[in-house]
Amino acid sequence: MTGFVRRLLRIAARPMQRDRGRGGYVVHPYRGYGSRHEAFLMGRVFRQATLGEVIPRYGVLRDLADVVRRIFRHGLPQVDVRVSLGENVATVTTDRDGYFDVHMAIEHPLPGETTWHHAELHVVLPDVEPVHSFTEVYIPPAEADLLIISDIDDTVMYTGVANKLRMLHRLFVKRAHQRMAFPGVAEFYQALHDGRSGDARRPILYVSRGPWSIYEMLEEFFQLNRIPVGPILFLREWGISWRKPWPRRAEDHKYDMIQHMLAMRDELPCVLIGDSGQHDPEVYARIVHEFPERIRAVYIRRVERKPEREHAIELLRDEIGHTGCDLVLADDSLAMAEHAMHQGLIGEEGLEEVRRALLR
Repeated sequence: MTGFVRRLLRIAARPMQRDRGRGGYVVHPYRGYGSRHEAFLMGRVFRQATLGEVIPRYGVLRDLADVVRRIFRHGLPQVDVRVSLGENVATVTTDRDGYFDVHMAIEHPLPGETTWHHAELHVVLPDVEPVHSFTEVYIPPAEADLLIISDIDDTVMYTGVANKLRMLHRLFVKRAHQRMAFPGVAEFYQALHDGRSGDARRPILYVSRGPWSIYEMLEEFFQLNRIPVGPILFLREWGISWRKPWPRRAEDHKYDMIQHMLAMRDELPCVLIGDSGQHDPEVYARIVHEFPERIRAVYIRRVERKPEREHAIELLRDEIGHTGCDLVLADDSLAMAEHAMHQGLIGEEGLEEVRRALLR
């Protein structure tokens, strides 16, 4: 078995390894996001098979068994999930695949000096012990004056989405320290986070269509490259199963997530950052049409030079021009930072940090 296949197998098995083969019922929440008035989080309730002690704890055979367990794990429909955030409580029901979304009104105030808040989840099932879990929900500070929403692949981290095989190799095979961040990304995002004052503490949220199984790798990548870690990485569950061996289509995933995030803080203006390789310009232009007074700028990293693609992006730029929002097709982080400084979104010191990063 080649190293490539072994590593793919290890990655696919990783989400199953937390239970050490015990199996059973699981409630798996993802990090949440919200405001002082509302919180949002999502997750899944499912059942997975038990391995026992017959298969060795480590090695290819164990990874293969965990992949099979993942394929055959069964989402639990119509299960009530009770979520507690401080004194706020909400109960939701899973869909036919076991997924749930929680939209919780914050009727009892949360501590104002805290941005990360502990949420507890409880599931009661017939004839088994209750299932418990917890996650964290990020609430931006009240004084935040800008929201930054960014794509990840080919925007922050080079993956080569235009070449599918190369993208899969980088996504699943390369380790976090081997993945390449675009020069100046860390400095530009830090400048946006700090604002002109240097202490704005603006929230940065990251949206991706990748699977939840690469979540830990992304966190490690952000830390290694000193990129400001956002309060949440909105990925998606690919929904791989025996009946559906390929990832689910999620054409509107990014659009829906951005809508949710904008709705949470309807008073905050926003900056959107993406790349030219797939559908970011189209999705972001659609967002600008729906929120014309809130989107301050759209930054699109140029990842390929196809005349027809560049022409399509230019048409989108002209299409949203009447809103006052600039769509900037940029070759690098410096071009984005220069525009942001002229728009008053970052300070001169932040721009100089980006310049220095590109000269290293």
